[in-house]
Amino acid sequence: MFLRSDSGIELAGGTATVSLGRTLSPLRAPTPLERFRAALEKIDWVPDLGARIGSADWWRGALTCTLLCAGAVALAPRIHPIAGTVAPPLAGAQWDEARAQSIAPLAYGANTGHRMAANDFVAPLTETPERPSVDLSASYGAGDSFAAVLRRAGVSQGDSDAAMRLITAATSLDDLKPGTQIDLTLGRRASKRVARPLDQLSFRARFDLQLSLKRVGGALTLSRQVIAVDHTPLRIQGLVGSSLYRSARAAGAPAKVVEAYIRAIASRLSVGRDVHAADSFDLIVEQARAATGEVQLGGLLFAGLKRGGGKPLQLVKWGDGERAQWFESSGQTERRGAMGMPVSGHVTSNFGLRMHPILGILRMHKGMDIGAPWGSPIHAATDGVIQFAGRTGGYGNFVKLAGPGGIATGYGHMSRIAVRTGTRVARGQVIGYVGSTGLSTGPHLHWEVWRNGVSVNPRTISLSSVVQLSGDALRGFKARVGSLLAVKPGAR
Repeated sequence: MFLRSDSGIELAGGTATVSLGRTLSPLRAPTPLERFRAALEKIDWVPDLGARIGSADWWRGALTCTLLCAGAVALAPRIHPIAGTVAPPLAGAQWDEARAQSIAPLAYGANTGHRMAANDFVAPLTETPERPSVDLSASYGAGDSFAAVLRRAGVSQGDSDAAMRLITAATSLDDLKPGTQIDLTLGRRASKRVARPLDQLSFRARFDLQLSLKRVGGALTLSRQVIAVDHTPLRIQGLVGSSLYRSARAAGAPAKVVEAYIRAIASRLSVGRDVHAADSFDLIVEQARAATGEVQLGGLLFAGLKRGGGKPLQLVKWGDGERAQWFESSGQTERRGAMGMPVSGHVTSNFGLRMHPILGILRMHKGMDIGAPWGSPIHAATDGVIQFAGRTGGYGNFVKLAGPGGIATGYGHMSRIAVRTGTRVARGQVIGYVGSTGLSTGPHLHWEVWRNGVSVNPRTISLSSVVQLSGDALRGFKARVGSLLAVKPGAR
């Protein structure tokens, strides 16, 4: 028992006690309320309902959750709709005023605005007035005549003849391309019984010439506007990638230019076997850029291919018109000995005996199967004339080409044929597209070669010729090569 001590230390009942100068209250037992609170604090009211399912703690937690949800629902505020008022419908003068100030859509008639009756200032007209002038745009079609275009536009015979005399004296209408737009302005006429006079006319006579006609003092006068044109060629370069054709088209080369490029390099190497994804193509195309912003692309001038594992190929077109040939940068033109593959792909079946994939019998395979994606372009392996182009038996869509020296080539299972019987084609020209017609298990090309009517292995055929420039022709050719290689790529 603790006793009050003023001296600091006392003994009571054999116990030492230290006093700090204040009275210490004796210890007391907790009350029932305190014991109840302590018991409640030991209870876990929110146990994990995912553990010990079915136990007393779990049921207690489930009861707590249920009570809390019920309390939240009971204490939630009630939602009641808010009553609104509807404006009374307008009628009479109010409706007319509101209608006059509104804008009704065209679909509903657009009958809004104020209505006014005719007054003394309104004078009736005997006829509908015409516009003082009419602006027209006519198009020059294929096989059309310039005079016919003017007559269709409503130009009188006299004005049409006068315009034709002035235009033909300035340029030849044979140079006018189909699709040329002709802008005309027809003036005021004295009555509806006569044609409108031609006041103005303007059109692009040539890429470098704009012609305009204008009525001055009752007569038509001609004015010529010469347009400056830059003829710097366009150079396009890029990686071959998965498809030479698609990569060149994506780089901006026109389709006809890409086809000419493939024909050119096909005369020196096999497009399918010797051209790889890491190689780089190089094209130089004729280009004319007008000062007014228009651009025209012409033919292919240079065909280059930079190969990772071989000598780069540089071909330059040299000659006039149809006599132009592809020469290497050294001044030599030749065709390599081996016949190039007509499609970019991989060989799936060679020449010789094999088990037929559909018939299941061992028989002679008289050609070479080249697997390629559906729609890949097929190129002629040689120059020649198309002997047959159509569907035949198990070959499906088939083309037979008669070439020089008794050599003939056949191309089967095409999805589409791009040539007709009797037409002459050049080596590398597109003659069809890869498909799976006839007896075929998938898209591929069956390529067959005959020598004097007998089927032979395409890999054994050799076609070669060599021409070498010399003298002034070689010097002019070298200068041409230097000017082309100096063109910067991508400049427009």
